[in-house]
Amino acid sequence: MRKGDNLIDILEDWCKGCEICIKRCPVQALELSTELNKRGVYPPKLKENNECTFCRLCELLCPDFVISVTREEVKEVDEPKSKLIIGGVCNDI
Repeated sequence: MRKGDNLIDILEDWCKGCEICIKRCPVQALELSTELNKRGVYPPKLKENNECTFCRLCELLCPDFVISVTREEVKEVDEPKSKLIIGGVCNDI
């Protein structure tokens, strides 16, 4: 699920259902899924209207490396440089 320039991945089938991520989320952005995974537990999922701040606490506390939070690099757009023409010669400023 994307929000801004961040990406949260949840490997649902790796989850063993400890719910540490849900209980420790400072903004309660996670909840239990309504579908069972291959282990027979309900893995976490982002709430529909979540307030995730991308603090990465869920990722850091997960004992099974189920959650990963990635910040995408935002490339700056090169702005055109203004030109100063002196005596018929164009110089970059």
